[in-house]
Amino acid sequence: MKKKFLQYLQTMRPGGIQSTLMTVFSLISVLTMLLMGILMYMRFSMLSRQETIESSRKLMEQTGESMEDYLVNMRQISDAVYYNVVKENDFYDEKEDIQRGMNLLYEANRDKLRTIAIYNRDGSLVAAEPVASQKEDPDVTRQEWYQKAVDKMENIHFSIPHIQNLFDDNSFRYYWVISSSRAVELTENRNSQTGVLLVDMDFSSISRMMKQINEVSNGQYYYLCDNNGQIIYHPRQIQISDGICKENSVEAASYKDGVYDEEFEGIRRKVIVNTISYTGWKLVGVIPYSLFSHEMINIRYFIGMVILLMAMMLIIINRVVTQRISRPILKLNNSVMEYEAGKKPEIYIGGSSEIRHLGYSIQSSYEKSEKLMQEIVWEQNERRKSELDALQSQINPHFLYNALDSITWMIEGERNDEAAFMISQLAKLFRISLSKGHTIISVRDELQHAKSYMNIQRIRYKDAFSVTFDVDPELEEYCAVKLTLQPILENSINYGVDPMDDCGEIFIRVKKENDMLILSVEDNGIGMSQEEVSLLLTDSNRKRKHGSGVGLININNRVQILFGKEYGLLIESEPDEGTRVSIRIPAIPYTEENRKILEKGYLFSKEEIEKKRDAGEEG
Repeated sequence: MKKKFLQYLQTMRPGGIQSTLMTVFSLISVLTMLLMGILMYMRFSMLSRQETIESSRKLMEQTGESMEDYLVNMRQISDAVYYNVVKENDFYDEKEDIQRGMNLLYEANRDKLRTIAIYNRDGSLVAAEPVASQKEDPDVTRQEWYQKAVDKMENIHFSIPHIQNLFDDNSFRYYWVISSSRAVELTENRNSQTGVLLVDMDFSSISRMMKQINEVSNGQYYYLCDNNGQIIYHPRQIQISDGICKENSVEAASYKDGVYDEEFEGIRRKVIVNTISYTGWKLVGVIPYSLFSHEMINIRYFIGMVILLMAMMLIIINRVVTQRISRPILKLNNSVMEYEAGKKPEIYIGGSSEIRHLGYSIQSSYEKSEKLMQEIVWEQNERRKSELDALQSQINPHFLYNALDSITWMIEGERNDEAAFMISQLAKLFRISLSKGHTIISVRDELQHAKSYMNIQRIRYKDAFSVTFDVDPELEEYCAVKLTLQPILENSINYGVDPMDDCGEIFIRVKKENDMLILSVEDNGIGMSQEEVSLLLTDSNRKRKHGSGVGLININNRVQILFGKEYGLLIESEPDEGTRVSIRIPAIPYTEENRKILEKGYLFSKEEIEKKRDAGEEG
C-alpha cells in the first residue's frame, strides 16, 4: 500500500494535484448544484401541483354541497306535494284542496320552480301549478322523464337540462329546466291508480353555480354531466353542440370520486371527479398539465439564479481549499522522493492533522509493516468470532416462555405425563443449545435438537401437523452449524402450516450431493410469491409478526461466515404449494479436530482440513 502511494506521488508534477482537486471539486459542485436544482424544482412543482389540485377539490366540494342542498330542497318539494297533497286528498271531490296545496308550495318556492304537474297512468294532465293550458297533444308518455318514473317507480329521477314545452302561458317565453319525476299513487273516488308527479326546477340556479366556479380563465374549467356522460353544463357547451370541440364526458362519468390522469385529444390533464348525491351527476374539474408548467416559470427563474450564485461562490471556495490542501501534500511528496533517493531526510510533517498523520505513518511504515500485518490477521479472526457470537446471541427466549407456560398449564390440568415428556424434551433441546459453547456440532445432535423442538411444538399445537425425518444414518456423523434447523422449523410452523386446518406436513431431510451436505425443511403450507422469497435473505428490516426473531438472514450469515459466500440458504416456494428451505454446507466428517479448525474460521473445505491435520496444525 505504501509503495503504491509513493509511486502515485512520484508520478505527479508540481501543480498537478491542485489542478486535479480544483477540477474534481468544481465538477462535484456543479453536479451537486444541478441535482439540488432539479430536486428543488421537482419539490416545488409537486407542491404547486398538489396545491392547485387541492384548491380545485375544495371548490368542487363547496359547489357540490350547494348543488346537493338545492336538489334536496327540490326533493323535499316533491315529497311535500306527494305526501301532503296527493295522498291526503281524493281527486274526485277534493280537486280544489289539491290545487290549493300545490299553489301554496309553488308560491313558497316560485324562485326555484317552473312547474308542478300531475299526470295519470294514461299521460293525461290531472293538475298543474301555475294554472296553465297544456299544449295540444304533447304525449308525455313518450318523454324520457315520464318513462323513467314508470320504469323505476321507487326512485325520484332527474333529467338533463331541456326546454319546458308542455304548457302555453301566452308569454311565448321558454325556460331551461331540470325535471324531477316520480311515480305516485292517485286516489279518485276511493280507487287507486298509478300516476306521475313532475316538478320542473329552474336550471338557472345550477347554471349560476357553475358559472361562478368557471370565472377564472387560466385553462382550467369545470363541467357537469349525468351518469351516462350527457353534458348538463359546460362552459363551452355551444361549441360542443356545434361539433367545434369535444369533451371526454362519457369516460369521466365512469370514474369514481377522485383524481385521475388522462390524455384527451393529445392533451395531458388532471381530472377531478365529484359525484352529486341523489342524481348520480358528476361534477368534473379539468386541469391541463400546461397550467402546472405555466405556474412554474417564476420558480424556474428563481432556482436558476440561486444555482448561478451558489456556483460562483463555490468556485472561489474551491480554489482556496485546493491550495490549502495541495501545498502540504506537494511538500510531503518532495521529501518522500528525496527519502527514496537515499538522502534519508526527515519526512515533511505539516499542514492539516490528516497530512501530518500521513507523514508520521510513512516515516514509521518500514519498522511497523510486519507488525501491522500480524495485528490485522489477528483482528480479522477476532472479528469473525465476534460476529458469530453476536449472531448466536440473537436467539429470542420467546419459545422458552411459551414452552414453560404450556408446562405450567399441563401441570395445573394434571396432565403430568405430557408435562414430564415436555420437560425432558426441553432439557434435551437446551443441552444441545449449550453444547459447551461450541458452534459446530454433529448432524445427529442438530437433528436431535430439531426433534425435541418439534415434539414440544406438536404438544403445544395438539398434533395439528405431522413431522417426518428422512435422514441417512451415515450422514449423522457429519459437521453441522448449531441451531440452524430450529428457526427454519419455527418459520415453517408459524407461516406455513399454522394457518391450515390439521393437514400440515413438515419434512426434514439430509442428503449429500458431491462435496456438499444439504439439510432441508419442507412444508405443504401456504407458500409465498417469488417477490417475497427474494426479500427473505436481503431485507433485514422486515417486520416479523411472530417467530424466533433470529430469522433466515441470521442463519445465512452464520453459515457464510464459517464456510464462505458459496454456501448458505436456498429458498424455494410457490403460493398454495409450500416452501422448502435448504441449508448448504460443506460435507465434512465430524471429529474434534475438524470442529476446532472450523470454529476458528480458517478452513472452508474437507481437503484443507485434511492438509492441516496431516501437517499437525490446529489452525
